[in-house]
Amino acid sequence: MHSNLKYRTIAYQGEEGAYSEAAAFEHFDPPVETVPQISFEAVFQSVEDGTCDAGLIPIENSLTGSIHPNYDLFLQHHLLVVGEHYLPIHHCLITHPGVTLNEIRTVVSHPQALAQCHGYLQSLPNVKAEPAYDTAGSVKLLRQGADRAVAAIASRRAAELYGMQILAEGIEDHPANITRFLAVASDSAPSGQDAKTSVVFSLDNQPGALFKALSVFALRNIDLTKIESRPLIGRPWEYLFYIDFAGSTDDLVTTRAISHLEEYATMLRVLGSYPRHRLGDEITRDNQLL
Repeated sequence: MHSNLKYRTIAYQGEEGAYSEAAAFEHFDPPVETVPQISFEAVFQSVEDGTCDAGLIPIENSLTGSIHPNYDLFLQHHLLVVGEHYLPIHHCLITHPGVTLNEIRTVVSHPQALAQCHGYLQSLPNVKAEPAYDTAGSVKLLRQGADRAVAAIASRRAAELYGMQILAEGIEDHPANITRFLAVASDSAPSGQDAKTSVVFSLDNQPGALFKALSVFALRNIDLTKIESRPLIGRPWEYLFYIDFAGSTDDLVTTRAISHLEEYATMLRVLGSYPRHRLGDEITRDNQLL
């Protein structure tokens, strides 16, 4: 899937060879320049200050769930969601050339990758997992070191880029290991006919408040595709609700639902309407994900 938008510089978190970079190449129309950033905060900041045209951030994974800090960044910055992309994730166990499995004592990678390969790692005797800032970054660090007892978990491309050995492939705990990414930019973009809209809102802490808020979608037969709650900082035991639903703010039924939601919400922000990415038939059939 390629976006119809003409973004040229794309910020992502991690090193060259990261899954976020792979998703950026798939999502945006070529030619694009991918710009690695040290953190997700830096991705948002680089787009907000105009250093990059757009950013791509992971927001949830089919095995390990939501990436909560990235939800919080939407309220700390003034960017809009302009697209989504689903990327199948296939992890490799990567070592120095010539290393065998029984030599490995430590496996490093991003915490999400370690969690997605938890079962495989548990099967390795006398091996401990250590978190790193990035999957591809863990391979870069592996190359810079000389310890043959250390391995990394990352993509095939990362192993090839840094000249390392792939000792095992497809080590994720389930083949339907898919990460959803969101594209962010400073300005809105056309959402097309098959669209999603993302909003965040808060409610008074009273009986039936969430039921009433969600009823604005049920009354209009609007499909909710995702709901996530996050703590409302400074107000203990109160929450922000992030909702994705089918439809665009170009549609009258959607704008009426949002207007109705405003009657109940103490705060409401539309994060963007954007083209919906649907996984290819071969992926959904083989993995029975959808």
